[in-house]
Amino acid sequence: MSPLWNPLPDLDRLNALNANTLGEVTGMTFTDVGPDFLQISMPVDERTVQPAGLLHGGASAALAETAGSVASYLLIDRAAQGAVGTELNCSHLRGVRTGWVHARCTAVRVGRTVHVWRVDIRDDMDKLVCVARLTVMIVTL
Repeated sequence: MSPLWNPLPDLDRLNALNANTLGEVTGMTFTDVGPDFLQISMPVDERTVQPAGLLHGGASAALAETAGSVASYLLIDRAAQGAVGTELNCSHLRGVRTGWVHARCTAVRVGRTVHVWRVDIRDDMDKLVCVARLTVMIVTL
């Protein structure tokens, strides 16, 4: 598979995108980038759990949407285009009470007007917690 990014994004630049966003509030941090993926992690703590103490499904959804939205953002002409999430599907597979969750985002399809991303979220033991699919529409500004 050919690389998505040209050039490879810098982690400091990616993390700067989280300033003053939900990503910053929930402690999301981009931790790895490769030729065909982005990885972002989030703590499981008082900001991201539901009342029973488990990782909130909405926090997992926010993590997946952040990963895919940023991936699309990196691929568009930001002066003339915007990337807008139009559909997010999450299958929550297991609960997490502590530690971190790590989302790896890969492209299913990157077209001119629609991007589709797969986001696998795993816990610190590398167990699959959530599988998500995000569709992003590329719009003209």
